[in-house]
Amino acid sequence: MNLTGIGYDVHRFASGRPLILGGVEIPHSHGLDGHSDADVLSHAIADAVLGAIGERDIGHHFPNSDESIRGISSLEILRKVARLIKASGGRIINVDSTLIAEAPKIAPHVLEMRENLAAALEIPLARVGVKATTNERMGFLGRGEGIAAMAVASVEQADT
Repeated sequence: MNLTGIGYDVHRFASGRPLILGGVEIPHSHGLDGHSDADVLSHAIADAVLGAIGERDIGHHFPNSDESIRGISSLEILRKVARLIKASGGRIINVDSTLIAEAPKIAPHVLEMRENLAAALEIPLARVGVKATTNERMGFLGRGEGIAAMAVASVEQADT
């Protein structure tokens, strides 16, 4: 049977950190605040994949109280999530995602992000979507206080 999950994540900007999105370091004046590398895109995708099989979110699987994972690459989080899906008898079919940010420009980095995400999830590049939009200068995202991401994932799993 095919299962679908959704994910959403948001992180505020923070000084003195690199900006990592989809495993790509993007030149920007600020990075994102978080326990891991704060890759909001990878986090939303991980939550979507986990949600497809009825699992709890990445905060449960990778809690910010666990010092052993401080600074962990979110691509490693995705690799671990992909292994969890396989162990449950599932197969990730595809993921689609949207970043919401006023800045920086995302388009020049989309292909590299898709390549990183596809490799971490062990799915073909053609099955990974990454898009970007602004919040039309409205709300906290529109004021440039952070970046949000939304994702949807499809997982095929044997009917149990």
